[in-house]
Amino acid sequence: MKNTFIFAHRGANKEAAENTRSAFDKALTYPIDGIETDVQLTRDEVSVLWHDRFLGKVGLPDKYIDDFDYAQLREMNFGAHYSQEQSNESILSLNEFLNLYRTRCRLLLEIKNREWEQPERHQIKIRQTLDRVGAMTDDRILISSFNLASLEYAHQYRTDALLVYNFEDNQTIEDAKRVLDEQPYLRGLCLPISRLNQEIVKLLGDHRKCIAVYTCNSDQEIGLALGLGVDILISDIPQRALQLRGLK
Repeated sequence: MKNTFIFAHRGANKEAAENTRSAFDKALTYPIDGIETDVQLTRDEVSVLWHDRFLGKVGLPDKYIDDFDYAQLREMNFGAHYSQEQSNESILSLNEFLNLYRTRCRLLLEIKNREWEQPERHQIKIRQTLDRVGAMTDDRILISSFNLASLEYAHQYRTDALLVYNFEDNQTIEDAKRVLDEQPYLRGLCLPISRLNQEIVKLLGDHRKCIAVYTCNSDQEIGLALGLGVDILISDIPQRALQLRGLK
């Protein structure tokens, strides 16, 4: 059985505020293989790490990341919603994150290109991410998105980019077949655990594509992903996934 890489979902997000330096550092106290994180864009076009649509976790439930410039966001405490003890936790830029972590583990960078954004902002995020990552000579850094048009643009911008398409819960194996046929440049697919089965694993294997799975948070889910031999298992409890992998 091949070794499945265990990735911490937004860092150790059960032990610190997600997508913060504290969460990433805590994740690396375990022998994880990688970290998954999310890339969005500030009003003044700085790529930063944030998952949610709104800023409710910093007390601004009706505001987006791109309602603010980077300097303004740096003044907000992105750890306070998790714990008052996690103080002065500034938002991380993508550049800071890469400088801190790219040599310490594998990375999966999900570019959050939302429907309400202008396509030009989607493209800025893609270009900034690929420029900051640099030459992609191995699979230690992968770029993913739920937005297929963004991945198509990324491939046009950099043909060496290692790109993974994220599936939604309602997408099927027929969708996978179509995507693999129409987008042969893709490095692989990232599936919700609800879509994982032997049939889709075989399909991806036949196409020699990477298979990642999110978000495996129960023993049953982790066991299924490990048993089917996925390449990347993304979990909010990576320490448990590591334990179960050790029993296989």
